Amino acid sequence: MGSVEGERTTVGWAARDPSGILSPYTYNLRNTGPDDVYIKVHYCGVCHSDLHQIKNDLGMSNYPMVPGHEVVGEVIEVGSNVTKFEVGEVVGAGLIVGSCRNCRACKSDIEQYCGKKIWNYNDVYTDGKPTQGGFAETMIVDQHFVVKIPEGMSPEQVAPLLCAGVTVYSPLSHFGLRKSGLRGGILGLGGVGHMGVKIAKAMGHHVTVISSSEKKKKEALEHLGADDYVVSSDETQMQKIADSLDYIIDTVPVGHPLEPYLSLLKVDGKLILMGVINTPLQFVSPMVMLGRKTITGSFIGSIKETEEMLEFWKEKGLSSMIEMVKMDYINKALERLEKNDVRYRFVVDVAGSKLDDQ
Repeated sequence: MGSVEGERTTVGWAARDPSGILSPYTYNLRNTGPDDVYIKVHYCGVCHSDLHQIKNDLGMSNYPMVPGHEVVGEVIEVGSNVTKFEVGEVVGAGLIVGSCRNCRACKSDIEQYCGKKIWNYNDVYTDGKPTQGGFAETMIVDQHFVVKIPEGMSPEQVAPLLCAGVTVYSPLSHFGLRKSGLRGGILGLGGVGHMGVKIAKAMGHHVTVISSSEKKKKEALEHLGADDYVVSSDETQMQKIADSLDYIIDTVPVGHPLEPYLSLLKVDGKLILMGVINTPLQFVSPMVMLGRKTITGSFIGSIKETEEMLEFWKEKGLSSMIEMVKMDYINKALERLEKNDVRYRFVVDVAGSKLDDQ
């Protein structure tokens, strides 16, 4: 690709204001360089954080905004320095499309913690152009932030792994929780939660799903393979599993009390926060002190961890539970996602959609 004369344009679906309603939008892609990969988007997952961004829940949204950060597509052109990818290969891109490459995080291959990371949308690239996401016909991504999709994996199944999947895999790997025989809890059974059950079970863990109601019990136990299911408002059920879990993956994306879940952890247990919450969370310190428990957080995963997770997923023969939609259904899908009415991840068939039609 190198230095491309003239600007490339593409069409995507963008939010224009905090109403979060998406509609067709034609725009210029950023300037390309020798390290860039030009990708035709085939599929893109729909994440709860897309809702936060398009509705300006975090107070930092810029419009027009094309969301989508679980991108799977085909390489259609590469820059002169690109050695990792070839035209025609199926690749993925996630939430991060740039970093400083020089800080401690970058040099430790955990670029998602770089203070100068560049988001794949609602951000500004190094050339000054706004970044836009995967609800679009094409994208340009630096090769460092692109991953190869292992052969034999269904591309539409892979899309949710590029955020939800690696978001669970990363802390389990980092905190030494990959060993078999552990007892884990998955709090909230949405897009990330269902990935948590599948990955934890594949690691050999006894998995308890903790949910606010009974409505997902059958699916959790029979379809996802969870070992136990507990309704968080049922004190008897909660008491039964007190002091029994090595860790809890907390995927709930709204404010909630932490103390009921801290009581479920063993000594040295970890409560790992993953939901994006813009209100303070509270707990009393003895809940942590009297069990040497840890409240921690984890943010997506690195490119290296994403590659590891994809190989793990393929090796274990896992599959995502997805609902495929076309782009003309995206506003309804976002409305349903806000109501937690999806089992368990929407994936947009971008290549099969008419993007320039209302």
